[in-house]
Amino acid sequence: MCKIVQSSLKKWIFGALILTASLSCFSQNTAQKGQFWNKVRFGGGVGLGFNNAGYNASVSPSAIYQFTDNFSGGITSNFIFSKAGDNRFTAYGGGVIALYNPLKFLQLSSEFEQLRVNQSFRELENNFWSPALFLGIGYTNRFSTIGIRYNALQSNENSIYLNAWVPFVRFYF
Repeated sequence: MCKIVQSSLKKWIFGALILTASLSCFSQNTAQKGQFWNKVRFGGGVGLGFNNAGYNASVSPSAIYQFTDNFSGGITSNFIFSKAGDNRFTAYGGGVIALYNPLKFLQLSSEFEQLRVNQSFRELENNFWSPALFLGIGYTNRFSTIGIRYNALQSNENSIYLNAWVPFVRFYF
């Protein structure tokens, strides 16, 4: 199983590098005309939760480039921290995202993220990489999307998500 995850991870990293190089070449071509930054949108999300024993917080900024009226793609970064008593959980990393709008109000998405996880429970420490491949669908308007996404890699023993189905809200400006 580990070799399969490593093989698919290598393919995703290669794909991300190709996408980054393509964006770089495309941006150099259009930057001369001053149009590149007009098609870049920034956004992401934040989260904060409390319970009797502790709290959790997350920050997920992202940037996308609007290739066409229907298709955009970009990069994301994630930071998650949770503390409950003496137990701590930290996850940080990044990913790539692709958004497609077949209809004005419908958004399909795919997102690959790779997070480094550091856990400390009592006196035990556990550090590992956690990949996720989300396939999503949502209702969208000009600035936000609300929907649900499915983690296709949920069966991986290093998944940090409790369920393969994860609701989401995205904002881009």
